[in-house]
Amino acid sequence: MTAVDFYFDPVCPWAWMTSRWMLEVEQVRDVEVSWHVMSLSVLNDGRDLPQEYADFLARAWGPVRVVIAAEQQHGSGVVGALYTALGNGIHLEGESDYDLAIAKALAEVGLPASLADAAHTDEFDAALRASHHLGMDPVGEDVGTPVIHVPGPAGGTVAFFGPVVSPAPKGEAAGRLWDGVLAVAGTPGFFELKRSRDVEPMFD
Repeated sequence: MTAVDFYFDPVCPWAWMTSRWMLEVEQVRDVEVSWHVMSLSVLNDGRDLPQEYADFLARAWGPVRVVIAAEQQHGSGVVGALYTALGNGIHLEGESDYDLAIAKALAEVGLPASLADAAHTDEFDAALRASHHLGMDPVGEDVGTPVIHVPGPAGGTVAFFGPVVSPAPKGEAAGRLWDGVLAVAGTPGFFELKRSRDVEPMFD
């Protein structure tokens, strides 16, 4: 069984696309994913940003705080299901009111409604920042989410930003992309493949 650590911010549509690919990979390859939070708000804290994006990041604290609070109080096993419920609301249903998306997601996965209070407090921010840095420090600060940690050369671990893909491959196509990720991760000195995005996230 190959262990993979996946770091996401619930509000990022590109992380959502990659996470759905990763779920497909679990079906066609001997892979087990552990889900963890990073935070675009933490990543961009203190940066000079356009006002529209700064306003978005101010709102983005809410969902990721709730996920880390759920993990702290109910264990890491709830993270994946809560992420899926949040992502369905935010990305598939287009719920822009994150408080509503949080309330619905908590109810859907059977977690206490009181966890929603974490969205508007810094009570769990130390744990959030710790999770963020655990995921992001190995890959560098010049990237965002998604970030995956996968097996690398000589039994080590390699952290990558991506893969950024739209739409998310399904079935064996998902497996072939995974095989490619392992191939580049196993190549000493490999750092980057990239091209400009020419499509938006395709959720269907």
